[in-house]
Amino acid sequence: MKSAPEMLTNEAAEEISTFLNMLLADEYVLYTKTRNAHWNASDPSFVELHKFLEIQYGLLDVMIDDIAWRIRSLGHFASGTMKNFLSVTQMSEDHQDFGNSTEIIQTLVADHKTIIRIIRNKIIFTSDKYNDHATTDFVTGLMEQHEKMAWMLSAFLSKPDFSATNHIRTISGQLVNNYQ
Repeated sequence: MKSAPEMLTNEAAEEISTFLNMLLADEYVLYTKTRNAHWNASDPSFVELHKFLEIQYGLLDVMIDDIAWRIRSLGHFASGTMKNFLSVTQMSEDHQDFGNSTEIIQTLVADHKTIIRIIRNKIIFTSDKYNDHATTDFVTGLMEQHEKMAWMLSAFLSKPDFSATNHIRTISGQLVNNYQ
C-alpha cells in the first residue's frame, strides 16, 4: 500500500505563497492595464476591441481569484491591497496612448509574455525543491492561459476583421465542451 504524500513544510508553504503573492500582484497589474485599455481605447475598431478586452479581463479576474485561493489553501494570506501589489510586482505601469490600439495591444502581449517567463522560471522551483506538484500543475495552467491570451491579442492585431462576437461564441463553446 502506498503511503500518503507528505504535507509541505511551513517553510515550503511560506516560500511558495510568497511566489504566488508576487504572481498575484503581477496578474492584478495586468488586469488593471487590460481594464484601463477596455475603458479608454478609442479608434475605429473600438467596439470589437472593447468586447475583446472585456473577455481578456474577465479571464484575468478568474485567474486572480484562483491564485488567491491557492495561497489560502497553503495556509497563508493573499495580498489584497494596491500598495502591496505595487511593492512586489515585476510589471511596469507605463502610460499608453489609448488612441493607438496597436500600441496598447502590443503592451498587453509583452506583459503576458513577462508573466509567462516568470512562471517558467519558477515551475522547477516549486516542483523540484519542494516536490509541490499541485502548485506546479496550477501555475502551468496559468502559463498556458497566458500563452493563449497573448496569442489571441497578437491575432487581434493581425486580423482587422476580427469579430469579438464570434470569438465569444467560440470561447463559450470550448468552455461548455470542457465541462461536459
